[in-house]
Amino acid sequence: MTTRFNSISDVEALDDLIEQSRSATVILFNHDPHCPISARAFSQMEQLGNDVMLVDVSRERSLTRQIQDRTGVRHESPQVIVLRDGQPSWSASHFEITTDAVLSAASITE
Repeated sequence: MTTRFNSISDVEALDDLIEQSRSATVILFNHDPHCPISARAFSQMEQLGNDVMLVDVSRERSLTRQIQDRTGVRHESPQVIVLRDGQPSWSASHFEITTDAVLSAASITE
């Protein structure tokens, strides 16, 4: 199964994701395409086989601030935030981002 990355670039899409998380788990990935650590995290995320909402932090700086404000999770990059019931239920950054950790946090079976 292939991971589907869906880019978001505005606050309306973020609000929709937060609302969507009330009925389904949402995986949000803050990714910097110019960072080698983020590239490593991206390769881990590619192995999930699920939908991943992708924010290009190099282009969407104001959106990353809104994510921090709306979730209460301090921005880091790379970063994964799992949303459930309109709230963050788990987050990880840098080398803590592994396929197994995200699968476990999102309660996804391979």
